[in-house]
Amino acid sequence: MRPLTQLAGAIALALAAALPVQAASVFIDNARVHTAGPAGTLAKGDVLVRDGVIAAVGPELTAPAGVTRIDAGGQPLTPGLFAGLTALGLVEINAEASTVHNVFGAPMPHDHNAETRWRPEFDVTPAFNPRSSVIPVNRKEGLTFTALTPAALREGSFITGQGGVVRLDGSWDGVLAGGDTLYIDLRSSAAEGAGGSRASMYMLLDQAIREARPAPSPMMMAALPSHGLLTPAGRDALSRYLRGGRVVFFVDRAADILQVLALARRHGFQPVLAGATGGWKVADRIAAAGATVIVDPLQNLPSTFDQIGARMDNAALLRRAGVPVVISQFDDLGTHNARKIRQLAGNAVAHGLPWEDALRAITAEPARTFGVGDRIGSIEVGKRADLVLWNGDPLELTSTPTAVLIDGINRPLVSRQSLLRDRYMGPPGPLPRQFPNATGAGTRSE
Repeated sequence: MRPLTQLAGAIALALAAALPVQAASVFIDNARVHTAGPAGTLAKGDVLVRDGVIAAVGPELTAPAGVTRIDAGGQPLTPGLFAGLTALGLVEINAEASTVHNVFGAPMPHDHNAETRWRPEFDVTPAFNPRSSVIPVNRKEGLTFTALTPAALREGSFITGQGGVVRLDGSWDGVLAGGDTLYIDLRSSAAEGAGGSRASMYMLLDQAIREARPAPSPMMMAALPSHGLLTPAGRDALSRYLRGGRVVFFVDRAADILQVLALARRHGFQPVLAGATGGWKVADRIAAAGATVIVDPLQNLPSTFDQIGARMDNAALLRRAGVPVVISQFDDLGTHNARKIRQLAGNAVAHGLPWEDALRAITAEPARTFGVGDRIGSIEVGKRADLVLWNGDPLELTSTPTAVLIDGINRPLVSRQSLLRDRYMGPPGPLPRQFPNATGAGTRSE
């Protein structure tokens, strides 16, 4: 066996691929350009990138002197893909507690009167590690940005905290301004943090909102009773979202969706519905409210009674009603397997969602929904050159990226997995002696 230091060196090489590099100028020639923007799809399009920003998009452009030219040969070109609601950069190995604690938040103060204190001020974004070894594993599959999402806090609050939007470029400056989002879980699985009652969740949420609105002054905060739900910092944080901020609610039942929409009308925040397996039942009401829905198109078998209405054409029915749709995974280790996002989009197409809408659901729509659509998410002049060139239909599992560009830089399609594969997968040779009855050549497995 080779020395362990060689393996460490190989993994270090994979991580080095995430190091930031200077933005590039490049000309992509003769691609099928899926802009995910107003221009739609250009059957034979060119894209000019200057200093990491898209400078021109159109057919038969002329490549300026001095730029790197990439001949796409008619291959599909898309924006970089959304990884979904994940803990990329927050989690390394699920089985190792020291690498997952960032997801669950800071220790909560214990209330000796058994009152639960909530911490909407908790934000997972500062814990993001842009050099996480999990990031290249997913980036080489075409994923270039994600929405960091907190999980339930240890004290059981269903206001789980805040998260930001980050680019998966490996730089220390990957957090995008304007992506701040508050997450609230109103599914039955979160009711334990409210005494086990779904009704008490709404009661406590209403109390927390009353504590935070209007924005409390120091005198008001001092006058609040000691049994208030929020800390002073929590009231300040929640009050910011009550002034037009973005709040993602995890809900499934149609009844709960309507409650959230009513809550948003009363208190003035932007609701985003995550899960919404019963969303198709009230699609017209969601569309009228202008809310976006984040769906998992593979959620067709209910794992809880909240999901009795789950069906695989949920995304198609919502979109048909005029609801903006974003696609994300909610199970199957969505962080480590975020690269499966294309499979979800492809299944949504198979069940009625138009192909262009499915692509937008993993590119432009999540960028718009999380407040960063002016910089990423589509192939338009002035946006960051986060682009993926594919060897086939990007929503087909048999297709793979031939190039992943972030800021116009062609990123190495290397990860710790590919390096380990290349190390341990030897050349074809005879089968081991312990299989004397076997014939033919074999290969060593991972």
